[in-house]
Amino acid sequence: MHLAMALSKLTPHPCADVTLEQYATEGDLAAYWMLAVDELDRVENRVIADLGAGNGVLGVACLLLGAAHVHFYECDEETEMVLKTNLAGLGETFAGRWTVHCVVLGQDDVDLSEVDIVVMNPPWGVQKSKADRPFLEAAFASKAQSVHLLHSAGAAHVEAVGLGHGWDNEHVLRTDFRLPPTYTHHAKRKGKTEVQCWRFFRPGDARLDLVNDE
Repeated sequence: MHLAMALSKLTPHPCADVTLEQYATEGDLAAYWMLAVDELDRVENRVIADLGAGNGVLGVACLLLGAAHVHFYECDEETEMVLKTNLAGLGETFAGRWTVHCVVLGQDDVDLSEVDIVVMNPPWGVQKSKADRPFLEAAFASKAQSVHLLHSAGAAHVEAVGLGHGWDNEHVLRTDFRLPPTYTHHAKRKGKTEVQCWRFFRPGDARLDLVNDE
């Protein structure tokens, strides 16, 4: 509850550029999801990469859960300003524990060699086919121990891309996702769509069965 409240106080994602498919993750969902990530992979003292960070809600949640360092990757300058404002608002306690990278995935070099966990809500490829591919490629080419991904529930291709890179996957949660007004046409004028959260992992490192057995 405290995590959700803290995330809900962040300056919202501007969602100004429809071509970037900036699907902002709300505080309640981000908190619930990142708490699940923490339960499965223990965020504390880990190095996290937040790809397509937006206003920083996922990475900020990881900082609040004790991450050693969070790298935020964002390409949009207006959104980056919001992100930096939110990070500055965390105060001196978190100084030195976050870095913002203004990069375009698929075009700029991204070094994820020291990252333990990748979290992301990438563009879904509705406006531009395969817009999510640079995010998936970067994550699955990393040396991270796990990749946590939020995507449209119908995006079965993400599992195929992961398998092609040697990653297995498990479903963490499935829920409704509210769309900003500029995107309502994506769901036939409805204000929400169904999403899936996946955990991608190295073969032999499934965690959900272990959690369910406890």
